[in-house]
Amino acid sequence: MRIALLGYGKMGKAIETIAIERGHTIALKVSSSSESLSLQNCDVAIDFSLPTSAVANISKCLENHIPVISGTTGWLDDYDKVVALCNSKKGTFLYASNFSVGVNIFFELNKTLAKLMAKLPNYNISVEEIHHTQKLDAPSGTAITIANGIIEETNYKKWTLDTPKQNEIGILAKRIENVPGTHDVNYDSKVDSIQIKHVAHSRQGFALGAVIAAEYVHDKKGVFTMKDVLNIS
Repeated sequence: MRIALLGYGKMGKAIETIAIERGHTIALKVSSSSESLSLQNCDVAIDFSLPTSAVANISKCLENHIPVISGTTGWLDDYDKVVALCNSKKGTFLYASNFSVGVNIFFELNKTLAKLMAKLPNYNISVEEIHHTQKLDAPSGTAITIANGIIEETNYKKWTLDTPKQNEIGILAKRIENVPGTHDVNYDSKVDSIQIKHVAHSRQGFALGAVIAAEYVHDKKGVFTMKDVLNIS
């Protein structure tokens, strides 16, 4: 495949390395939102840009009939608009808050645990996420996905970065130098605690998952998730 990298920061560079290792070519590298997108020589686009650039990047790809996957977080207020555009153009789009294969397995484990714990109100649920200091949004998209997975299976109504009220899941977001990504889900009671945790050791897992996702969607039409890529029912 000929890949357009929309966003050429640390993640973009990691994706480039893995894509080339897997036999693909990088046809376009865009490091600034002010750059024009010349997509005519591209088979698929991978967007890891900025929240302020993501919607424009994704829309340009869909308007030019280029399949696009996005791992940029912080823009999801416009997600439904992007899906509508994709459907109207009969295009191809996949968004993931995290492309890591391990994290997507963790998402399913999180929902299963939440379902098991749903009838045990004596446990308080909290989520903690730690990322590098360059990460702009808080909480992370991954932490939001985790919290929403719990909400789907329990009586919790929302998540908050503030002190949680009744039926709210508190998310603690920390920014520490050189941390690729750590996510904890904690169930605490007076008698014991249960914790599940995912720790990323590098960006390689995210980058590999993004390339695998691009390989999956490049010859398909529709709106997809990592569940489709990994065949998780």
